[in-house]
Amino acid sequence: MIKIDTLILNAISMDKALQTMIDNMPEKTGKSLNEWKVLLQKIAFDKHGEIVNFLKTEHQLTHGYANTIALLAKQDDTKTVDLVAEQYTGKENLIPIYNKLLDVVNGFGADVVATPKKQNVSVIRKRQFALIQPSTKTRIDLGLKLKDSPFTNRLENSGPFGTMCSHRVRIESLTDIDTELIGWLQKAYQQSC
Repeated sequence: MIKIDTLILNAISMDKALQTMIDNMPEKTGKSLNEWKVLLQKIAFDKHGEIVNFLKTEHQLTHGYANTIALLAKQDDTKTVDLVAEQYTGKENLIPIYNKLLDVVNGFGADVVATPKKQNVSVIRKRQFALIQPSTKTRIDLGLKLKDSPFTNRLENSGPFGTMCSHRVRIESLTDIDTELIGWLQKAYQQSC
């Protein structure tokens, strides 16, 4: 069972990251969230991906902002927190790993935004640089976008992430979040500007 305090801390962390992105939206995208919602209400979209593609191609938004606007335009703001809780239902033992990864990436700078999706959480600076996904009941897969980094036994090919990431690291315990992994995350963060 997910501990209430863990869910509250997770929700607060996600709310802060989401609020930062919403606050920066007018400067970064040219419109406020409400202005984007009004625009999208005028067009009938069937799927989330259609909204994202529209915002990226017609309005030149980054994937992070397009995805966030699409999510928030179709549901209540509180639903994004529920996406994370849904991902970890039956995988509650992985929540401390997820929280530690968020703490690490949030420590890189105020420009980091975690955007929950149905199966994973996209970690974005100007572009996505990491993806956190509870892949099994015992493992989180951390996808990374790294340029010019060779594959190793630990820093694998992106696997199930396909083109969303270049590399993947399998994380089964908090001890797997060591200086080497933090270094890869930091490098991906730096390359995403």
